[in-house]
Amino acid sequence: MERRYRVAIVGAGIGAEHSDGFQAHPELFEVALVCDVDQARARRLAAAVPGAAICTDTGEVLERADVDVVDICLPPFLHYEAVRRALAAGKHVICEKPLVGSLAEVDELAASAEACGRRLMPIMQLRFGNGLGQLQHLIAQAVPGRAYVATIETHWSRGPDYYASPWRGRKATELGGALLSQAIHAHDLLMCVLGPVRRVFARIATRVNAIETEDCAAATLEMADGSLASLSATLGCAEEISRLRFCFEGLTVESNHAPYRASSEPWRFIPRSTEYASRIDAALTNFRPQEEGFTRQFALFHEALETGGPLPVTTEDARRSIELAAALYHSAATGTGVELPLGPDHPTYRGWL
Repeated sequence: MERRYRVAIVGAGIGAEHSDGFQAHPELFEVALVCDVDQARARRLAAAVPGAAICTDTGEVLERADVDVVDICLPPFLHYEAVRRALAAGKHVICEKPLVGSLAEVDELAASAEACGRRLMPIMQLRFGNGLGQLQHLIAQAVPGRAYVATIETHWSRGPDYYASPWRGRKATELGGALLSQAIHAHDLLMCVLGPVRRVFARIATRVNAIETEDCAAATLEMADGSLASLSATLGCAEEISRLRFCFEGLTVESNHAPYRASSEPWRFIPRSTEYASRIDAALTNFRPQEEGFTRQFALFHEALETGGPLPVTTEDARRSIELAAALYHSAATGTGVELPLGPDHPTYRGWL
């Protein structure tokens, strides 16, 4: 019989969406505890979770022997210490993006998880969308051919109400702006499709809001396979969209434009010839849609805990996203192109702030 893991959600903001993902699998997980410094907010989330207790102190979460998994949904500047303490307390850990604010901290936490025999899973729920899954299925069968170019647009809207939270829009607490807090998902999907980044050149600006962090960004990337990509991000778009477009030798692929569900169907697969159209159709007959988002990521997390197999999202995946962010920020700060990978001797290894 599969084990049912007891989860404590720390942070009842985005934690509400995580709760839905856990509750989609009541045979696998029980949300036993909701922790938030705002007791009223903790109560609101716990009211939607049968049997969940509440607390306002993370220390109480870590002292509870009946909590198996700590799910960290705190502001970014609190992630490192919260993950470190939870691992030291013998808990498995899930943590929202960005995992931490430097490559050094990723490496330290990965080593800590290995040393204590616990599992640490970063959140990247958009990896689990059936539109993206279809493209990955085609790539696995070598249908698209060589990649040429990609364009990744994260054009969202954020205004004064969003930045009313005192930690948002500040370098010391949010750690970054549009590149780190909003576009990180779409940029992760780019690397899921095309693989590692070789070189970046970026520009950032703060034009939409009176904040410390960037709310506009543009970058050009050379991927390790030789293909090129352009990134565009703003928090001042009148119509919120996320759009991923890939041009391959045999087809062009475009995501849907839903700002927060761009990896889900429908995606457009546009063949360059009738031959490629036939190959696409034949390959996709074997594609089997899965659950999406948090629901799918948490089910695969449970499987990894039970079998000892690979996590659906790893600290190495988070490291790749943080490395790209570090390279983009360093390029923008210095006005130079930046080569990846970034080693321990790079100026941003311990942070880009």
